[in-house]
Amino acid sequence: MSPEPAVHPVSRRALRIAAIAAVAIVVLVVSGGVVTRAANSKRVRELTNAQALPVVTVTEPQRAGTSYALELPGRLEAYSRAPIYARVSGYLKSWRVDIGSPVQPGQLLAEIEAPDVDQQLSQARADLLTAQANATLATTTAVRWQQLFKTDSVSQQDVDMKNGDFAAKQAIVKATKANVDRLEVMEGFKKIVAPFSGIVTARLTDVGALINAGSGTGLELFVVSDTHKLRLYVNVPQTYVARVTPGTKAQITVTERPGRSFNATVETSAQAVDPASGSTLVQLAVNNEAGELFPGAFANVRFDLPLAPANLRVPASALIVDHSGVRVATIGPDGRVGFKPVQIARDLGDVIEISSGVAATDRIIDSPPDGIDKGDQVRIAPGPSSAGMLAATTRPTSAAGDGRCGTKSLQLVRLLAVGLPRCPPP
Repeated sequence: MSPEPAVHPVSRRALRIAAIAAVAIVVLVVSGGVVTRAANSKRVRELTNAQALPVVTVTEPQRAGTSYALELPGRLEAYSRAPIYARVSGYLKSWRVDIGSPVQPGQLLAEIEAPDVDQQLSQARADLLTAQANATLATTTAVRWQQLFKTDSVSQQDVDMKNGDFAAKQAIVKATKANVDRLEVMEGFKKIVAPFSGIVTARLTDVGALINAGSGTGLELFVVSDTHKLRLYVNVPQTYVARVTPGTKAQITVTERPGRSFNATVETSAQAVDPASGSTLVQLAVNNEAGELFPGAFANVRFDLPLAPANLRVPASALIVDHSGVRVATIGPDGRVGFKPVQIARDLGDVIEISSGVAATDRIIDSPPDGIDKGDQVRIAPGPSSAGMLAATTRPTSAAGDGRCGTKSLQLVRLLAVGLPRCPPP
């Protein structure tokens, strides 16, 4: 029988150390869990607070440059245009020129057959001969009675009567002669001639047509236009009238001459604003010696106008229009929101030019969220700002705004300024 192994009793000191180690481990585990939970709670709280801040996109104002293009529609007209009407009634005997024919001053265009005028002239000439015969007889009678008065054969009253009859007969001769001259002039009107050199742009009659005299009852027979020089009429919006002065140069293009441009010069303006359109009629002169432009044609007119050097461009979506006027929201160095009132210089649709109120270093909120107020803390969205897109915007000015809510055209800004609600950001 083998001997039993010896059992060594565990000391109280070892048990105490083991218990203390176990408690320390438990305390460390619990403390680590509490610290980790607190850290996680803090991160969640910070993330929640950060997510609660409004996220905004920031843009920077861009310089507007030294000039801008103003493009407007225009209408070409002949520098001189003459509708030709008949001065005598009758029937068209013949015509000599057709549309597109060049004519010179005094060149025969057509002839009118007017038998009524011919008969009136024949009668007037006969009346003139009668009046001249009566005047000759009255002259002889007056001279004879004056000789008789010298011998006291007749009275002074009889002599005065003969002299008066002589003066009346002379007046009748002059009146009859004037009527003959008038009818001879009317005879000359049977020939229709060109008033100046130009092009026949319309022929509205034909052989045998009944011709009525005058512009009130008769139709125009021909239209002669001087196309060596053209007038170009453009309605310039009131905003730009002060910059479009006499002598201002412009470039025009027409659809029938693709790839070509022509020079034009401002001559004068109406010096008044049409209340219906809010624009002023401006007249330009265009040299057309080569005959490449046609009167009555539509033309696109481009003015290169100088800009104020202090003008800055911001997106139209950055504007806030309310009871306080037109403003933009900016972000200060502390990341809080501020508002600045601005003065609009030009509306380019998606881009607005500001003449005062902002600086080139301002950080402007693009499409500010509704309900944003002064002093609010905001978070700037990561990624590039819209400054590059704004700098690349070079759209020429159009005479008519697009009227869309998202672009906040100048017409819309004016409406909103009187108290209408602002358009929501796009």
